[in-house]
Amino acid sequence: MAVGNINELPENILLELFTHVPARQLLLRCRLVCSLWRDLIDLVTLWKRKCLREGFITKDWDQPVADWKVFYFLRSLHKNLLHNPCAEEGFEFWSLDVNGGDEWKVEELSGDQRQEFPNDQVKKYFVTSYYTCLKSQVVDLKAEGYWEELMDTTRPDIEVKDWFTARPDCGSKYQLCVQLLSSAHAPLGTFQPDPATIQQKSDAKWREVSHTFSNYPPGVRYIWFQHGGVDTHYWAGWYGPRVTNSSITIGPPLP
Repeated sequence: MAVGNINELPENILLELFTHVPARQLLLRCRLVCSLWRDLIDLVTLWKRKCLREGFITKDWDQPVADWKVFYFLRSLHKNLLHNPCAEEGFEFWSLDVNGGDEWKVEELSGDQRQEFPNDQVKKYFVTSYYTCLKSQVVDLKAEGYWEELMDTTRPDIEVKDWFTARPDCGSKYQLCVQLLSSAHAPLGTFQPDPATIQQKSDAKWREVSHTFSNYPPGVRYIWFQHGGVDTHYWAGWYGPRVTNSSITIGPPLP
């Protein structure tokens, strides 16, 4: 029998149709059409189906989710918010805040280093010199898709990671500072571990440093990330710490 009005379709069919509509269109347009559509779009079932369709969860997913709609958006936005973390584009997107000694430089991982690094997609790193070298990025959360209500109401976990190492023949000191900033760039949260000093004749293994911001105050609009260091023997050239594969991610990781 022909259907004269789309709302005469069974609700399960309407739900299936909605799973194919972009999420923002569902909320900004479709939800405003009528009370039936509003109620269907607010159903947990719809957002769970969309998560499954997009590959954000598996069919046997058994972890608790407080809000499937928020979960969907956090999954869809999930990515590394730092641009050019592995020096593939030189110093593009980075601000060279302190450029001492022979200044920052980009080098390629050697064959042995590639075997030792846990991510085989990483080919390059940034290297510091004999006076302090620091570089930074500022992440604009709104520009990356994280609207104010999402950040202030949900306050999803913000995970920061960085990788660093030293040369085996020269000591070095590595440092990192990450701040959550308000719209006025006032700090709302800070992660600044003690500088890591690596002694001369070390194993030169890559080390990971990580931190998760949780339960931070509302109002976070930017994230400032700065790292770098200096060699402790003041040798001309590039004997300071190497850094690469830095990342800032928000919300639950992809399965």
